[in-house]
Amino acid sequence: MSEAAFDPVTFLERAVRTPSHESIDEMRELVVETLDRFGVESEVVAGGCVLAEKRSDAPADGPHLVLNTHLDTVTPHVPFERGEAREGERSGGEGDADEAVIRGRGACDAKGPLAALLSGFLAAEPERGRLTLALTPDEESLSLGAAALTGRSPGTEDRLGGDLYLVGEPTGLDACTAAKGRFQGTVELSGTAAHAAEFAGANAVAAAEGALSGVRTFDDGADEHPQLGPPKLTPTVIEGGGATNQVPADCAITVDRRSVPPETAEGFRSSLADAVRASTPDDVGVAVALTDRESPFFEAFSTDPDHELVGAVASAARTAAGSVGLPADRGGAVRPFGAATEASYFAPAPTVVFGPGDLADDAGAVAHADREYVRVREVEAAAEAVSRAVSALLGDAGSTGTDDGV
Repeated sequence: MSEAAFDPVTFLERAVRTPSHESIDEMRELVVETLDRFGVESEVVAGGCVLAEKRSDAPADGPHLVLNTHLDTVTPHVPFERGEAREGERSGGEGDADEAVIRGRGACDAKGPLAALLSGFLAAEPERGRLTLALTPDEESLSLGAAALTGRSPGTEDRLGGDLYLVGEPTGLDACTAAKGRFQGTVELSGTAAHAAEFAGANAVAAAEGALSGVRTFDDGADEHPQLGPPKLTPTVIEGGGATNQVPADCAITVDRRSVPPETAEGFRSSLADAVRASTPDDVGVAVALTDRESPFFEAFSTDPDHELVGAVASAARTAAGSVGLPADRGGAVRPFGAATEASYFAPAPTVVFGPGDLADDAGAVAHADREYVRVREVEAAAEAVSRAVSALLGDAGSTGTDDGV
């Protein structure tokens, strides 16, 4: 890696070779070492988060923009390789016949986005406001680092206080302005045990019929969110009974909730309890509980598509994608993101999810899969886009850099 200029692709090649699925220590050391090499001080806080800041001479005259992504990765292991794109991996743009890709665990989720954010951060010279790089250690598991960093965990306070957030995830260079939340809970039905030969007891398993009816109709009449569409509630696991000749006293139904704003985790739990009680026999008790977590659930978030942050990122992405010869329809669209992320913790501040690579392509899953890859040109475009967006938002004129079609 050159001392004179940061190369996001070279960094990504090294990052993909650096394991971060069981421990992010080596990956964090790589980031801290890179920041230090380019003259930027950083600190490790909140259970392993990395923070670095660039402050203009007029920090109060502009927004506080936070660049965030995560350092951890998940199974399966995918060995590092840089080579030509295979069938189905090519972008369809100029020169895609010999298009290069980087394969490996974390190539697109989220070391490609990390390389782009780090490039934009290192290149930035804010003329107003300030810029923070905030990297978290455990987004793929419990997000304890992000929860502590944002004051969402008991006994912590918000260490960021950002006005605007750009979150690195594989979005195909689109500016993603919203994502559904994800909650998990259990509907517990409690009856009274009795011998199955007797007309006695209160059958908790039989009561599941009414409980499931309450689950099925829970969203009847619900309004669709303008960006995310309708919420979704899915029963996923059911357990009950202990003997084949006994009226069962207990039954539990696990549910998966994909929420839309403004629903909160507690609001969902309370409303579902009311709905299930209304459809369950009076002699069966009902309790609805959210699954225990050490950190808050990811709730849904949404940002106004007309916000200047969205315009700056989308416009920068279109320009950067064109500069590296990607197809005209690759990058710069404004749409929701397909997965829950730590972006949830930054809401209600305006937040955009952005980065190179895809969660899935026409051939199937890419992120979290044994074929994870990212196109080299997209990493280069993402790095340029982040730099352009930062300049637009923190430049002296404060221009959003938007163009028609945002």
